[in-house]
Amino acid sequence: MLKQRGLLLFLIFITLTGCQAVAPTTPEETGGMPYGKWDFAFFTPKALYAEVTQALIIDEKGVVYTFRTLDSVQDSAITVGAWNNEVRRHAQFNQARHPPVMMLFCWDSVIDKKTYETRIVFPASLKSRMLTPTGQDSYGTTWYDTLLIGLAPEGRVRIWLQNSGIGDNLPVEPQRLTTLSGDRLDACKGITHFSHGYRYTEDTVEFIKGKTYPYGEW
Repeated sequence: MLKQRGLLLFLIFITLTGCQAVAPTTPEETGGMPYGKWDFAFFTPKALYAEVTQALIIDEKGVVYTFRTLDSVQDSAITVGAWNNEVRRHAQFNQARHPPVMMLFCWDSVIDKKTYETRIVFPASLKSRMLTPTGQDSYGTTWYDTLLIGLAPEGRVRIWLQNSGIGDNLPVEPQRLTTLSGDRLDACKGITHFSHGYRYTEDTVEFIKGKTYPYGEW
């Protein structure tokens, strides 16, 4: 649903990325993917937690989505020290109708004790990947129907397409990816779930014991 905040972020994003887009529209009567809506999900390496507070997506039809209620960011037990291509996540709230053109999201890196603002411009090739079947399984046709986004220490962000069938995730090389923090925050300035400071969980304290920040190669 398009709201005032979404319009503001839309205008900021277009200005900051230097991209051009058609006037934003609403999702009604714009159709969808062959498999319905696609998902996007966030994860972190084991015990290196983060939270995404808000997100904005502009899809290829000019539909602007603003998300304030998002699926939780889960850590991955199999992602330790380096990214793992076998991570799988699914979303309940994080969904859109058409392939994304741009994305902006605000997130708190608990492990870094910082707020970050990440802006992504997706390549045109992403659309064809998301619209091309990847095979068949017992449930029917399989697709790259989930955009998987990894959040690591030092504000590192990595993107994949997750196959609904069997197979490793497909790395996505964005056309442009920028992550800001501190005084450089713009759309995400003042947006945090940790206004009173960050505190590590016991499993994080145990996991980082004896390790040197940033706890891996990302």
